[in-house]
Amino acid sequence: MAPRLQLEKAAWRWAETVRPEEVSQEHIETAYRIWLEPCIRGVCRRNCKGNPNCLVGIGEHIWLGEIDENSFHNIDDPNCERRKKNSFVGLTNLGATCYVNTFLQVWFLNLELRQALYLCPSTCSDRATEDGAHEEKDYEPQTICEHLQYLFALLQNSNRRYIDPSGFVKALGLDTGQQQDAQEFSKLFMSLLEDTLSKQKNPDVRNIVQQQFSGEYAYVTVCNQCGRESKLLSKFYELELNIQGHKQLTDCISEFLKEEKLEGDNRYFCENCQSKQNATRKIRLLSLPCTLNLQLMRFVFDRQTGHKKKLNTYIGFSEILDMEPYVEHKGGSYVYELSAVLIHRGVSAYSGHYIAHVKDPQSGEWYKFNDEDIEKMEGKKLQLGIEEDLAEPSKSQTRKPKCGKGTHCSRNAYMLVYRLQNQEKPSTVVQVPAFLQELVDRDNSKFEEWCVEMAEMRKQSVDKGKAKHEEVKELYQRLPAGAEPYEFVSLEWLQKWLDESTPTKPIDNHACLCSHDKLHPDKISIMKRISEYAADVFYSRYGGGPRLTVKALCKECVVERCRMLRLKNQLNEDYKTVNNLLKVTVKGDDGFWVGKSSLRSWRQLALEQLDEQDGEADQSNGRMNGNTFSKDDSKEERKEEEEELNFNEDILCPHGELCISENERRLVSKEAWSKLQQYFPKAPEFPSHRECCSQCKILEREGEENEALHKMIANEQKTSLPNLFQDKNRPCLSNWPEDTDVLYIVSQFFVEEWRKFVRKPTRCSPVSSVGNSALLCPHGGLMFTFVSMTKEDSKLIALVRPSEWQAIQKLFVVDHVIKITRLEAGSADPSETQYVSEPKLCPECREGLLCQQQRDLREYTQATIYVHKVVDNKKVMKDSAPELNVSSSETEEDKEEAKPDGEKDPDFNQIMHAFSVAPFDQNLSIDGKILSDDCATLGTLGVIPESVILLKADEPIADYAAMDDVMQVCMPEEGFKGTGLLGH
Repeated sequence: MAPRLQLEKAAWRWAETVRPEEVSQEHIETAYRIWLEPCIRGVCRRNCKGNPNCLVGIGEHIWLGEIDENSFHNIDDPNCERRKKNSFVGLTNLGATCYVNTFLQVWFLNLELRQALYLCPSTCSDRATEDGAHEEKDYEPQTICEHLQYLFALLQNSNRRYIDPSGFVKALGLDTGQQQDAQEFSKLFMSLLEDTLSKQKNPDVRNIVQQQFSGEYAYVTVCNQCGRESKLLSKFYELELNIQGHKQLTDCISEFLKEEKLEGDNRYFCENCQSKQNATRKIRLLSLPCTLNLQLMRFVFDRQTGHKKKLNTYIGFSEILDMEPYVEHKGGSYVYELSAVLIHRGVSAYSGHYIAHVKDPQSGEWYKFNDEDIEKMEGKKLQLGIEEDLAEPSKSQTRKPKCGKGTHCSRNAYMLVYRLQNQEKPSTVVQVPAFLQELVDRDNSKFEEWCVEMAEMRKQSVDKGKAKHEEVKELYQRLPAGAEPYEFVSLEWLQKWLDESTPTKPIDNHACLCSHDKLHPDKISIMKRISEYAADVFYSRYGGGPRLTVKALCKECVVERCRMLRLKNQLNEDYKTVNNLLKVTVKGDDGFWVGKSSLRSWRQLALEQLDEQDGEADQSNGRMNGNTFSKDDSKEERKEEEEELNFNEDILCPHGELCISENERRLVSKEAWSKLQQYFPKAPEFPSHRECCSQCKILEREGEENEALHKMIANEQKTSLPNLFQDKNRPCLSNWPEDTDVLYIVSQFFVEEWRKFVRKPTRCSPVSSVGNSALLCPHGGLMFTFVSMTKEDSKLIALVRPSEWQAIQKLFVVDHVIKITRLEAGSADPSETQYVSEPKLCPECREGLLCQQQRDLREYTQATIYVHKVVDNKKVMKDSAPELNVSSSETEEDKEEAKPDGEKDPDFNQIMHAFSVAPFDQNLSIDGKILSDDCATLGTLGVIPESVILLKADEPIADYAAMDDVMQVCMPEEGFKGTGLLGH
């Protein structure tokens, strides 16, 4: 037995021998378990909820002994948010803006770009010049340049460990919850910045993007016939290098510049020859920028899946890159030094995290920029090892190649930034303009005020914690009541008093009161007995109530519980007595009828009655258990109680008399009935001489007569219509019987209902009429043609011979007569035989019926559609996916609703996975009709359930340039659509 049940039994053991009127104060205190010994710390490991004197394990362990001050608060040290000495400032990740943060840090450490942006005039500097001082309000940049200025100034001189770039991101209109293509963001922002700075008067500002990032190359095409050379000059801000199939950066550059042959269908039209000729085409680098951005094309389009994927292959690159072998004009200075490596961590093109390793141009030290966190590399060396280990492992993972001194290998680098080596390093720090420095100082002042405020809050929390610590140490020792006066307080409140994370609320004991506004005996397991001294301190400091002293022990509840326990003990004795009496056979007319179901469950019913009486007083007070009973709940409970049968009501008939079925009742002795009646005084009483219900007897006789009548009718109708009952000799239009020229039509529904009655006449009602109106239109015309009645409509009608029709007219009420007459043809050709129906066909209604049937076929939500793939003009079916369950059509109401943006057509994707054919390679047709409208439903295209669609796949395109075109045309992505990056 569980300890709590043992305590419960021990607390009420005295009730077995004490009558309710003999209950004393000692018995009451025993019921409330005052006698239990208090538990000792160290011996009792957890709180004993059944013991009101156990005050161990209620949360006191965190207060006893010495306590660390940091446990008194949940406020971090504000100095942790302060920028470290000789370190850089991080940027907050606003959700999925890590790709923006990496480029901002790279551009910030381009000192020439930073200096030029500081020289760009702003509205803030103009107001400062006019007014002589700034207004004390938050600065709001108006342009992209001003946002970048302010960000760079904060990155340079802020006291914060990281700053918030939300103003800059909001100005660009970027979605902070969606990760975008970092390479595309870099290109679009550089284009936007160049366009914005082109309006500046200062040439150092206006041309900074071209000076730092712009180079030039030429597309050169040479005719093999005449040798004519055609050049197309183009600027670039980065070189996009294919890495597929390569291991070294230099191999990627060589492929970018390699010569391409234009032959066959791809021949070049030479203006000199005035005809198509074989030719060669290549890219020539004419000039290189100071900052060379190399985009490694890690994200490519996968034709098999129709989505982008990431190439997680290693690419080796050196810290020193000599570009002289690749430029057209030799002799210049083309040696570059690695200044930044941008990393994408993760194996998917649609998720992951962006970080940047950037070299400080002044100290030559490498730093890792990871949003808010900045980490300095040891020994002025670039270290990529840990970043390469964070990708998800795979079975086919390649080993990292060995790298020599001054070289690195990465499978996550997607952009390399090189700086021209002979550029002079700036001797002085780039100075922040005065108007920007004032804004930075204002932000630093706010930060310092915040630090002081947080430190003060920490101090207040520590002071409160120390005071609480002293209070707990003092009061916890005085909590046990012992022999002195005592009170009861809820365990829940004591636990909250000892909980350092929540403020202590006033004491509330209402949930533990009985209907007499005293402590309920059943609630003693969630109460604790404490000393009167401790209670006085608690109520004086925290208030609340009501106070539960020794006078709050409820004698009425204890007496009632004593009475109920004695009744339950008596019930156990009576249960044994009744069982013994039931073994005795009842003779004569001295017995009583009792339902067998009631006899099986009478003990349980009696117990439930006692429990209901015990709970009525509890529920009469709405405060019981701390809950109030709603009207709806009480109605539901009453309804369920009313539906349950009371004792001996299981042998009542619908008229309130003794039921006629003797199988449901049993005769018991007078002594047994007397015992049962003590517990169920209102139970219906039926002496053994009581007659059964006379009305039920009459109904029983009538029911037997009706069953006999139904059987007789069924036999008569079955004998009269043998062919209608069985389909063996039933006539059909396609095989007209030779012995008659007239056939009659009845609905198939009538035939099926009649067959049900004939098979089971005692369970079904007789069929009284033949309803042929369902086969006619509102004008009284026939809805079916002779041809349709031999095919699809044959399931709706049944044909009968004239002899059977005469029997049907005698047995049933017929609303409409429908017959078909065969007219003999003049020639011997049976195909010229004519048929006439009465009533005649209604052409208009027939056409409307056909249109409605077609609409019903094309309006569906779930159906099976078969797809056959055509290979070499032969139909083949994919074994792994022979059919597709698709949502292929919509109702008229659904068609009016526009589909949400970005919702894909599920049919094309299912076909893509079943046959490995991308949507743009799918040519679908049905019955020779091409299915090309992606916006239409299958129903509107004429595809009905069980249709077969033919799939013919286009041949894949081999070259990557064509693949990129397909990706852009057939698989458009939202990207930066709708943002400020495309506004210029």
